[in-house]
Amino acid sequence: MNTVISNTVAGDGAVSPLNGVAALTHLGVIRIVGEDAAKFIHGQLTQDFSLLGLNEARLAAFCSAKGRMQASFIGFKRSADEILLVCSRDILAPTLKRLSMFVMRAKAKLSDASNEYLVYGLAGNAIQTIATHARSTWAKADLDTISVVNLYPADGTPRQLWVAPKESAPPAGPSLALDTWLWGEVRSAVATITAPVVEAFVPQMVNYESVGGVNFKKGCYPGQEVVARSQFRGTLKRRAFVVHADAPMAAGDEVFASGEQPVATVVQAAAAPWGGFDAIVSVQLSAISAEPMHLLHTAGPALTLLPLPYALLEDV
Repeated sequence: MNTVISNTVAGDGAVSPLNGVAALTHLGVIRIVGEDAAKFIHGQLTQDFSLLGLNEARLAAFCSAKGRMQASFIGFKRSADEILLVCSRDILAPTLKRLSMFVMRAKAKLSDASNEYLVYGLAGNAIQTIATHARSTWAKADLDTISVVNLYPADGTPRQLWVAPKESAPPAGPSLALDTWLWGEVRSAVATITAPVVEAFVPQMVNYESVGGVNFKKGCYPGQEVVARSQFRGTLKRRAFVVHADAPMAAGDEVFASGEQPVATVVQAAAAPWGGFDAIVSVQLSAISAEPMHLLHTAGPALTLLPLPYALLEDV
């Protein structure tokens, strides 16, 4: 699914605080080099890397045999035989270890290249023009040694991922606080898997099939049968939504309605610039319209459901 970025202001009429350049110190980089780099990673992730061009990136998940997400990546080619995967630093080491177990005879070498690259987020007026389809989500361009990827917008504000070798000059633009960038990540409703929620969700539980994170036409990968069955047999009972609460929320927090069993899990959360916290939550569909949801327990802080910024893909 390809979404077009557009410029707007924040939903309540205030000018969006998402404007500038943020150092994304919470992200790390896995590098894969070798003539089989694309073929190898194609067989491990939910997206197609065999046909990946130099002018595009991929959102993808690395799943367990049970179809549960162990990691999520934004991946792209630096060259025909070099691929970079950007992911949360707190899961990079175990993810690299798991992926390396599958290399076997493939001509591909995996390494932690986090200390070799700078990773920044660009938002608002700081974004860079990157080629013919410059407004398309997951479009990518190489500006000399710099790679720039268009991300999903946050409240209509355009955003980009900027990755370059360590010796590069940082991107120009006003400084943007990491906390504000993280809030924008939540408002984009495109979740990043972190340690508290490893193996908690199949990709559709966080809407990955609706934001370009799953290719149902590619070949096998770990958990592929479970992911496909969830899509085509109507067994999916959870979806991701964006919520607001006056109290702090964190990844892994449980959400309750009136019963003793949780009806949702917080996937990702961040402090909102105007107060309170916003979060992406993976919710049982039966709980969405049934009754109010509360954080941590049935008498906990109430959650307010916010509009989802993209349409959900119901059928493939």
